[in-house]
Amino acid sequence: MWTREELKERAKIVLKRSYWKALLVSFILALVSGGFSSITQRFNQRDDGRVFIEKQIRGGNISWDWVGPAILIAIIAGLGFFIISLAFSIFLANPLEVGARRFFMSLTIEDAQVDLLGYGFKNGRYMNVIKTMFYTNLLIFLWSLLLVIPGIIKGYAYSMVPYILADNPEIDYKRAVALSNQMTMGEKANIWVLDLSFIGWYLLGALACGVGILFVHPYVNATKAELYITLRRRALQNRLIQDGELNNTST
Repeated sequence: MWTREELKERAKIVLKRSYWKALLVSFILALVSGGFSSITQRFNQRDDGRVFIEKQIRGGNISWDWVGPAILIAIIAGLGFFIISLAFSIFLANPLEVGARRFFMSLTIEDAQVDLLGYGFKNGRYMNVIKTMFYTNLLIFLWSLLLVIPGIIKGYAYSMVPYILADNPEIDYKRAVALSNQMTMGEKANIWVLDLSFIGWYLLGALACGVGILFVHPYVNATKAELYITLRRRALQNRLIQDGELNNTST
């Protein structure tokens, strides 16, 4: 049985020897994970666009003849942003996430190098990585269509997939999802509480104009890597993992 205190203490020890590298990797991961989504959100918020058009019509600045084409252009532009954002996430952000998880897992053993971020892009790995991550995110999305809660639960159930891919990027995509589900069985509530335990750190980071939040990410990522290693060890003990299936040390 693991505890939050144990995981966090081990994470602190790891960060003492490579904090600045961990900060750089965390910053890049946060940038690619949130950058395009924020752009899309800002564009979608141009629902102000609809209000803007209505005001212009009332003011006589534009005629109704322009409304249809303007709305069509807005829809096409919004769709374009969505497609670009989705492609960015699938083909760049997801492999980078796997590389970042590889970095933090390696950091628990020795001083890792930042170039591990490219781990998921290497020949023979890339296609399986993007396929597995896409399949995982699609499952979470479909569960979320039912209700928010099932989506959150499945998000935790499949949360180990990036780490599993970091261990073995050639693993079958369905096997990776099934294995993550088995590893988190009975642990989802504990992982949720672990996430909640960082709220204080995020609030503290937010006091520094939000910039301080960036310095919290390495702590969170290092702790989650320790969590995965703990769950992997237990899965090995319970024979949920086949010999040689995980803990691939090749780079």
